[in-house]
Amino acid sequence: MHQPDLRIAVILGGNLNGRTGTVVSGWFLDRAASRQDVVLDVLDVAELDLRDGHGTALDAFSPRIDAADGFVVVTPEYNHGYPGPLKSAIDSARKEWFAKPVAFVSYGGMSGGLRAVEQLRAVFAELHATSVRTSVSLHNAQRMFGAEGGPVAELRGAEDAVEEMLDQLVWWALSLREARARRPFPG
Repeated sequence: MHQPDLRIAVILGGNLNGRTGTVVSGWFLDRAASRQDVVLDVLDVAELDLRDGHGTALDAFSPRIDAADGFVVVTPEYNHGYPGPLKSAIDSARKEWFAKPVAFVSYGGMSGGLRAVEQLRAVFAELHATSVRTSVSLHNAQRMFGAEGGPVAELRGAEDAVEEMLDQLVWWALSLREARARRPFPG
């Protein structure tokens, strides 16, 4: 039996300042676009009108979160955490996240954004979302890509991690979509 394509919202959590976020996002989206089993919906937090930044519902964001079967959050790490605008965007929706999986692609200095991901796992747990264990972490990402945006070093390990992460995300997204169809989430 053929499963309908999964809608995966890719949330770009970096800002438009600097080059690293757009390069990392482009690199990930190129890999994810090759998947035949998902339809990607790219949401760039930098393009949202976050209003007061205190979880105000966003007309351009919440319906797309609601329509998604799963999520990939692409985030930098700033000062051992994730960006404030990303938190404001996440908080602008609530039940739209419930009983759906979320995966992470992070980048930064030596930690590769892992501290930001650990904090985001706690945020999404509060939103009744299931975080995928495998993530993609790009350490010293500024040095990984050249002036034209292409990788300057072999990224085979990171590319393998993208495939493994997406395989897990698809499994969870299908499983949770089937579960939500059988029984509404009690939240």
